[in-house]
Amino acid sequence: MASLSSDKTIHTSLLLISAWIWLSSVSSLAELQHFQHPVKPDGSLNILVVGDWGRKGRYNQSEVAFQMGSVGQKLDIDFVISTGDNFYEDGLTGVDDPAFNESFTAIYTAPSLNKQWYNVLGNHDYRGDVEAQLSHILRQKDKRWLCLRSYTLKAEFVEFFFVDTTPFVDKYFTHPGDDTYDWKGVYPREYYLSNLLKDMDEALKKSNAQWKIVVGHHTIKSAGNHGVTEELVEQLVPILEANTVDMYINGHDHCLEHIIESNSQIQYLTTGGGSKAWKGQIHPWDPEELKFYYDGQGFMSMQITQKSVYIAFYDIFGRVLHAWNISKEQYSSA
Repeated sequence: MASLSSDKTIHTSLLLISAWIWLSSVSSLAELQHFQHPVKPDGSLNILVVGDWGRKGRYNQSEVAFQMGSVGQKLDIDFVISTGDNFYEDGLTGVDDPAFNESFTAIYTAPSLNKQWYNVLGNHDYRGDVEAQLSHILRQKDKRWLCLRSYTLKAEFVEFFFVDTTPFVDKYFTHPGDDTYDWKGVYPREYYLSNLLKDMDEALKKSNAQWKIVVGHHTIKSAGNHGVTEELVEQLVPILEANTVDMYINGHDHCLEHIIESNSQIQYLTTGGGSKAWKGQIHPWDPEELKFYYDGQGFMSMQITQKSVYIAFYDIFGRVLHAWNISKEQYSSA
């Protein structure tokens, strides 16, 4: 009997090992989709970036949207990027939730904003029906809308890598408080994250783009309220540094911010001022790294060519608060 029990134990162990090997070899649960976007005939690409906005026009969301429309017209933008927290407080209840129209379609009405929107999910979006934001039904309701968990976007000389950051944050799983999160499509979490990191690393390695820009919701380096997301520092930053990523763009902190990491020279750009801002919430930061911090509402523009990237931050009056020109040869203030 002891021998039979031992044989069963060995057999079970072999099955578990085989299952793990199979899971490791199959395509990732977070497998990245790839999109293409053309650049202008003159070889330029102009975009706007906004985050943390979906409040049905309140908290100056409408004012920010108005200025986005004005700047978008001047720059003749090609598309818009959203850094997440698209619908407050708790995402969408489903594809028929009127908040989609009230916070998106009916707010960003300027002709210049009638371009493709590339969106990522934020932690507040995960409090609702995640599949609703990912659904093709919303794309039918408003053709501008595109939201996936993680994906890449290539525009000739620049490639954007959109990463789903919410599942990285431990406290949403261990200490969610009164909040409920929609983790369908994420569990098993460890498998989801390991494959997402693998896919991101592989996509960055394969990219031949002059500029590599990663977009996520959560902060990595920030002097704002949320500050540093340690899980991303430990798991994502090594991949960014190993693949010479130029910029990481995020929301989450309701401010506008520009930090240059002193060692890697990665530009960390926070644009989470699409509606409600957190006045007076700034933590000490190395002034050699912190190039700009604004605790109010606003958004960011990027004008990209083969040789340079020009970034600018705007407030709700359309004033340029901070601008910076980045080239591959040197980093210089505008």
